[in-house]
Amino acid sequence: MTDPQPEPSRELSTHGVGPWPGEWPDGDEYDPELLAHGDSRNVVDRYRYWRMEAIVADLDARRHAFHVAIENWQHDMNIGSIVRSANAFLADTVHIIGRRRWNKRGAMVTDRYQHVVHHPDVASFAAWAAGEGLPIVAVDNVGDAVPVDRAELPERCILLFGQEGPGLSAEALAAASAHIEITQYGSTRSINASAAGAVVMYEWVRRWAPSA
Repeated sequence: MTDPQPEPSRELSTHGVGPWPGEWPDGDEYDPELLAHGDSRNVVDRYRYWRMEAIVADLDARRHAFHVAIENWQHDMNIGSIVRSANAFLADTVHIIGRRRWNKRGAMVTDRYQHVVHHPDVASFAAWAAGEGLPIVAVDNVGDAVPVDRAELPERCILLFGQEGPGLSAEALAAASAHIEITQYGSTRSINASAAGAVVMYEWVRRWAPSA
């Protein structure tokens, strides 16, 4: 148990809290530098003044059973946003297939708290998933895709997303044991990859972590 968090200091913006008022709390999770000078990071109140390593360790003890993967053949700009959503929904790991480099700006520093793993190609990713006993659920509006609200979402699985534009490759679709899609009601054929990621991750959490 940790001490109640103090109200944010008026000397800082609402994006953070000022120096800890009064006697400092005990606990290895606390960062003396943050206690002394304030914490302006974009973290929930539970983790105010905590060391980054302590936050990651606490998240690791509570992570959900789903993983997220995305193909990255054209340096997709949505990956940062997907990493941020994966952190918000407490995904186990984000897997990037293809190019190792990705634009981290959209992650808003959440990549420091979220496990991110690289796979050079679909074959190596699929082999890893098989070795871990994790079914791959491809998210793409292909012919046999089942709407996500009616589809089966295993508790342990990998949600695989394609890059903006081309979607998932034929090889990735073939590696998946299920294809799901998000029902749309307007004129556009597809939605942004990071938006799709957030929708499907939320649906997983709604089913498997109702008390989150």
